[in-house]
Amino acid sequence: ILLETTGLADPAPIVYTVQTNPKMSDHYRIDSIVCLADAKHLEQHLDEVKPDGACNEAQQQVAFADKILLNKTDLVTKEDLVRVKKRLATMNQFATVIETQRSRAPLESFLGLNSFNMEGILAYDPSFFDDESTKEKTHNTDLVQSVGVKFSGNLHAQWFNMFMMDLLRERAADLYRTKGLLSFHGQGDTKFVFQGVHEQINFGPAEKPWAEGEERINKFVFIGKNLDRAELTKSLMECLFKEEDK
Repeated sequence: ILLETTGLADPAPIVYTVQTNPKMSDHYRIDSIVCLADAKHLEQHLDEVKPDGACNEAQQQVAFADKILLNKTDLVTKEDLVRVKKRLATMNQFATVIETQRSRAPLESFLGLNSFNMEGILAYDPSFFDDESTKEKTHNTDLVQSVGVKFSGNLHAQWFNMFMMDLLRERAADLYRTKGLLSFHGQGDTKFVFQGVHEQINFGPAEKPWAEGEERINKFVFIGKNLDRAELTKSLMECLFKEEDK
């Protein structure tokens, strides 16, 4: 089933309805959130300044997407196309950009792929989680960006749950997409994953457990506005289990 939102509508309510309404969730799942973008005019829309520091709808659409159909690529120069794709990657590191002309793209390139799934974080490029000091510095003027955090160890379930509840209560409107790969103290080899849209979080065990001898590296992805990577890292690491917590 294809659901097309009108104009620059927010896809979050649709995701929420499908995942929380038993009549929907028992029979349907979200396969992908697809964004159609105009390569020639996209930057113009991304640059629109909204009052009171609000994020514009074009940036929200990019942030939510699993797949971005970048249309009208034949109407821009190669240099412009490279610049636009680089900007999209800064805002949403994980959306696959599919270049199109006249909105023509093979259906198999963006449908039936189960892109909207909790275990997607397992396939992310490890370099995304590297410390910012090791990366090339770029000036980002967009409110929306994607941030990755990773560190080893076992999390304290209670402390982590409290942190996430506080974060979602205070910043749900700013967090468009969240994903995580977790190792909890006292849960043996069970590997946990979660995925969220705003305050709606799906959480559960991964299909495969931690392998024998595998380093327990927790990974987190946040896509949203006004994100502070250092602050998120510090708060998450405070959720690690310590022997004195016994």
